[in-house]
Amino acid sequence: MATISDVARAAGVSPATVSRVLNGGRVTPERARRVREAAAALGFSPNRVARSLRTRRSSAIALLVPDIANPFFTALARGVEDTAQRTGLSVVLCNTDEDVAKERRYLQVAVAEHMAGVLVAAASRTRTDLTEPAARGIPVVAVDRRPRTAEVDAVTVDNRHGAQEATAHLVARGYRRIACLTGPAGVSTAEDRLAGHRAALLEAGVREEHVRTYTRRAVPRVEGGYAAMRELLALDEPPDAVFAAHNLMTVGALRALREAGAEPPGCGVLSFGDIPFASLVHPSLSTVRLPAYELGEAAAALLQERIAGSDMPLRTLVLRTTLEPRDSTAGPG
Repeated sequence: MATISDVARAAGVSPATVSRVLNGGRVTPERARRVREAAAALGFSPNRVARSLRTRRSSAIALLVPDIANPFFTALARGVEDTAQRTGLSVVLCNTDEDVAKERRYLQVAVAEHMAGVLVAAASRTRTDLTEPAARGIPVVAVDRRPRTAEVDAVTVDNRHGAQEATAHLVARGYRRIACLTGPAGVSTAEDRLAGHRAALLEAGVREEHVRTYTRRAVPRVEGGYAAMRELLALDEPPDAVFAAHNLMTVGALRALREAGAEPPGCGVLSFGDIPFASLVHPSLSTVRLPAYELGEAAAALLQERIAGSDMPLRTLVLRTTLEPRDSTAGPG
């Protein structure tokens, strides 16, 4: 029995693109032609997912995210909803606040309500537990963050590569005391972005002791970035640039820099993830663009396949980031 993935592979497109074509979404005529030809050749029926959904007691899926106020997760949720709606799925949005206990309660609700599937951006790499929905036969896909021991499909971003590219950009622009603001230990995205930052500095000949001196962990919110940046600015040799591994922390860091009279690009600022109107901030903010909407699309399409009964081996899809240099990293001069 052909699946969406089979059609995507034959057409040379993503499963999300196949879903858009077969459900009336907007794609280029060339891609639409390739998808329809591949579907016809494989005998794939776009109604198969909908038929499988009617055999379940619920046509709802749960989406668990750490902070819906973060524009990244807002865009991700939109990608999930747009894709789910095409096959009649409803999305129940759950905000975990990075709290493993709260996350566990939402997972229990998903099981109790016999939801068709679960998408989860894990609150913790080591403590998030997805065994209960899996044991009840509820498909689970990890999105953005993947628990270390979970045997589930996942759609993630190449966080390490994006962070390494961002820090290398700061080095190339002439910054030398480059700080990193990252999230708490145990959060996979925070760990991966710090690892990429560290790798770029070590490759540039910076000592490990220097890296530790200019690294700060904080709650990934505006107030966390503000407090961490103030602490760095109090050093005898404050940083001349900061790589903020979380978009909301960037906002707090910018506030602290402006209060100290150390605005970019004199002190360079580069954000992992966009903030609203980044190109209109003065000076315009250099960012690592995250494919948030595309993450949601791909994760929802993968979950739909599992709901439809796909028995393919577990998969991890990794999307790439895009570095967008702007005026905030023009150089210390």
